[in-house]
Amino acid sequence: MSGRSFPFHDESTVLANAPVDRVFAYLDDPKALAAHMGRPSVMMMGSRMSIEVDAGGGRVIGSKVRMQGRMMGIRLAIEEVITERQIPGRKVWETVGAPRLLVMGHYRMGFELTRQGDSSLVRVFIDYSLPTDTPGAWLGYLLGAAYAQWCTKQMANGAAMHFAATMAEGA
Repeated sequence: MSGRSFPFHDESTVLANAPVDRVFAYLDDPKALAAHMGRPSVMMMGSRMSIEVDAGGGRVIGSKVRMQGRMMGIRLAIEEVITERQIPGRKVWETVGAPRLLVMGHYRMGFELTRQGDSSLVRVFIDYSLPTDTPGAWLGYLLGAAYAQWCTKQMANGAAMHFAATMAEGA
């Protein structure tokens, strides 16, 4: 979409105990997918971000998702746009505007689902650049990879845990 270069990459893969259409429906909801950003955590230094979606709910191409919050008194904000949505196998979104993040610049992120019997192989990926400002550039160099890995793992594991809990409740 943007023609931006994303020199860094991370991905996480898990097995979710549900068919791909159910897993896609769950991950298609930006609030479920980014729930880890809405909870205080060590990676967010005890902070959290609020998540807002436009009228498309983050579920149509062109739909926008916004996240904002504060970390150590610094305002954080990003806006993403959905660039690909192939039901039930793949969804991709990318930052637009000027991201206000500490350890990451622009990014393209998404998930792919592959049927594995009655389950789904979930792959969450991120391609990203580092911030160009100071101190963001050196913070990104030091912590960007760890943050990217944390993010992809949180999203992938969130899906696996959601369907593990769903399976336990149904048993």
